[in-house]
Formats: sequence, structure tokens, C-alpha cells
Amino acid sequence: MASDRGTDSRLPGQRRRAPGETTSATASPEEPGREPPFLDLDRLEARARDRLPADVYDYYAGGAETETTLREAPDAWRSWRLRPRVLRGVSTVRLGTELLGSPVATPIGVAPWAYQGMAHPDGELATARGAAAAGALMTASTSATRSLEEVAAATDGSPAWFQLYRLHSAAHTDDLARRAGQAGYRALVLTVDLPLLARRHRDLRHDFALPAGLRMANHPGDDRPTLDDLATATWTFDDIPRFGALSGLPVVVKGVLRGDDAVRCVDAGAAAVWVSTHGGRQVDPAVASAHALPEVVDAVGRDVEVYADGGIRTGSDALTALALGATAVFLGRPTIWGLADAGAEGVARVLTALGEELAHTMALCGLDDVRSVPRDSVTTPR
Repeated sequence: MASDRGTDSRLPGQRRRAPGETTSATASPEEPGREPPFLDLDRLEARARDRLPADVYDYYAGGAETETTLREAPDAWRSWRLRPRVLRGVSTVRLGTELLGSPVATPIGVAPWAYQGMAHPDGELATARGAAAAGALMTASTSATRSLEEVAAATDGSPAWFQLYRLHSAAHTDDLARRAGQAGYRALVLTVDLPLLARRHRDLRHDFALPAGLRMANHPGDDRPTLDDLATATWTFDDIPRFGALSGLPVVVKGVLRGDDAVRCVDAGAAAVWVSTHGGRQVDPAVASAHALPEVVDAVGRDVEVYADGGIRTGSDALTALALGATAVFLGRPTIWGLADAGAEGVARVLTALGEELAHTMALCGLDDVRSVPRDSVTTPR
């Protein structure tokens, strides 16, 4: 179970080198077969692209319509500028925090993503093991290729949340909420930004379908619903307390981009809200998470946990989100590329490396604890 393991991050220059290990100043990242001495997500994605069938890669990499939301997401975080503090005597950085009362070793978690069995034979089980190894929280998807019970068992007691779509009948959706509570998940994440499926042109060109041999493991028997079934789904704010009662879990509402919606979610009983554009796979063009986050935090206040995803690719991106009021951030595509590259080890490597980047950047900014990053640590460029 994740606890304080790895919560104090040793700063650059303090790590002992193994005999024969080269420093980052002398290592050659271009040498064939040699890993660069930093997390190179572009290189990792390129390897995943080479290994995956074209339709599978495009399913993971693509967005909706013109993919404007998808393209703009990383730059939106970098539209903010860090304001470092000096002479603060920072020697260690605390990455450990709590998410709805569950201790985690890092504020960088795993966002829900469907059909992970297409990326690696162990699919969601490998992701769960990798997240646990990094001390990170995993969010398991309704549209998983492994059952929610199998994924929960693979976390080996580390905190995990279950993300819920309405993909099937109301009765079956309710049953999934009950099963999540019984399986030991710590929260139920309602994804509310899919009243119907957006037009994802890459998937339409490929006529994408789940490959033979894989199944939506959280659906009964031979019934294989698709995301098109969302066209008939209707949820309201009244469903927030209802799902909380069914599952016995705190409810996180994911897909919120407006302050007024966030307040209504909290007033209806949500324990937390999650700012998300669904990886650029729904409304396009939509306001970026990096620009929606301050409004949501200001609306609900600092006593309510707010999370963010969408285009976070560096430790400085994560720090920007924390400064804007996020309690934690979540990664989607980077963990998929790690999964495709090296299974559980690849997932753990991505999460750990991003945590190290976050600690490094915090130290440079004179900050020592992810739980208390001041808002004035960032500003907009003039």
C-alpha cells in the first residue's frame, strides 16, 4: 500500500551514482539502444507508434473533430509562468499528499483510459501494478479489458478509484457502482462530459473496433455495447448522491470546465471535481484545462479537492496545476505510451520520472511541499 514511501524526494546532485554510471552531462541520449538520462515522452510515443497497429495508435493518440483541444492542451499549461522564490533553504521536497483521505506518494496519478489490453497483453493489470510501484493513484475505466475486480486486486492495496460511464442499461450501470464499492475502490469517478460520443475522425477513418480476442470486461456475457450507446444516456446532478449511496464511496465528478457547474456538483454532494477535456476527445474546440482550472478552484474554494488532466507532460506543468489550486494531476497518454513500451515497468517509469521532474522544479522555485504551493507561484506573462 502506498504510504510515505518516496514522499521525500532527493534533489539533483544528492543521488549516489552506481559504479560506472555516467552523469547526465556525459551520457549520449542519441546512442542506439541507450536511454536518455531524462524522460523523453516524444521518443516514448514514437516507440509506441512503431509497436502498435495504426488504428490502435490513432485511437489512443487522436482527439475529436479538428483536434484543436488536443493540440492546445500542453501549450496552455505553458501559457503560465513560474515565479520562483529564492534563499528558501530547500533541501528536500515532499511529494506525498492525500487524495480524499488516501495517502499517496505523489500528486501525479493515472487517468482512466479504455481498452488498455490493446497496448499490452496485461492491460489494466500492468497499469495498476506500475502505479502501485510508483506510489501513485490509478483510476480504472469502465471500458477496461480486465474486470474492475481484477484491476482492484492488481493494485495490491494501493489506492485506486473506479471511473463510471453510462454505457449500458441503468440497472447494469448501478450494479457497476455497487461492485466498485465492494471491490475496495476508494472513490467513484463519474465522467459527465459524454452525453454522446464526439466525432473522432481518426477512429471513423479506421472504422475502429475493439480487436478480436479482447472484450469489455465490465459488461455481462456477450453483450458488447459501444460508446455510441451514450447517445441515449442522461445523467443529472441528482445522480451524484444516488451513485454515492449505491457505491458507498465519495463521488468525484470528472469533466467539469466551468465554475458554476463545479459549485452545483459540490452542492449536490460531490466530494471533489476533476477539470478535464477528456483528453481533447469530446467538445472541440474547448477551453483548456489549464485555463478552466483557476475558475473552478475559485468557485468551490480551497476546502474542496480539485484535480486536473489534459496535456500535462512535464514536472513544470504539474507544478503550474498545483499552484493554480489542483490537489493532484492525472496522466492519460503518457502512461499508455509507457504501458505499450514496457508494461508495468514502463508505467512506473513515467510516473516516477514526472515526479522527479516536479521535485526538481519545485526546488528551483524554493518550494518544498506539494500540499502548500502558493497561487502566486505562477503568473500570466505580460
